[in-house]
Amino acid sequence: MDPVTTTDSVCPVRSAPDARCWFITGASRGLGRAFTEAVLAAGERVVAAARDVGPLADLAARHPDALVRLSLDVSDRRAVFESVERAVTAFGRLDVVVNNAGGLLYGMVEEATEQQVRDHLDVNFFGAVWVAQAVLPHLRAQGSGRLLQITSMGTGGGMASVGFYGAGKAALDSVSEALAGEVEEFGIKVTVVQMGGYATELFTAGTTATAPDPAYDGLRARMAEMWGDDAGPDPRTAAPALLELARLPQPPRRLILGGRSFDLVRDMDRARTEQYREWESLSRLAPG
Repeated sequence: MDPVTTTDSVCPVRSAPDARCWFITGASRGLGRAFTEAVLAAGERVVAAARDVGPLADLAARHPDALVRLSLDVSDRRAVFESVERAVTAFGRLDVVVNNAGGLLYGMVEEATEQQVRDHLDVNFFGAVWVAQAVLPHLRAQGSGRLLQITSMGTGGGMASVGFYGAGKAALDSVSEALAGEVEEFGIKVTVVQMGGYATELFTAGTTATAPDPAYDGLRARMAEMWGDDAGPDPRTAAPALLELARLPQPPRRLILGGRSFDLVRDMDRARTEQYREWESLSRLAPG
């Protein structure tokens, strides 16, 4: 697939002049699809980017003046910049950018091949960086804009078998915090959106698995038992909170999206703080 092939026309599209324009990556399924549906239902406009935009055909038919689909592999930096230019051509501006595209590399650290690790980070980390770099000149010229960086509630620490997923999201967390401080004076607001667990097909269609090493069979079985069969709530239940976040005049730099996930992160933070305190005397042996 040509990563910059457009499925829909990118000629200027007529729609309500006060409707905001969203640029959403990974828009064809899961959270991206849910966000796209919610934005369109709110009467706003979307440039929906994904590797395969075919699943968005029904939305395009229902919203011909408010939705433009762009075929895009975010790991291709040149394609990202070209697609952002096409998005601006379609609606004249960008108001809210949702860096949502991503996948899961499932397996133990030792099992992953070099190519698997690089491919994973090319999408989950570098792809989001390329999108941010491509949209910022347009947002800065407008003097406004929102950049919502979709990460994970698990970025505070790695978890066995999904370490590279956590690593990519943690790296995006850190870069996004820095970015928020760099662009705020231009009227651009950046929020790290730490998503909880939703039924997004991340563990099916969005997963690359390592070749399992028998040495980890026991751990793999324990992790599967711990996760159980609960895929989480429908991703559409997360969309109202994201829309509300995008409307806030002074949004937070970091937001946990999900009540259960909020409780889990709070408990993990407390446990980490207790561990720091337990070993405070050893920390203070060094003067730095």
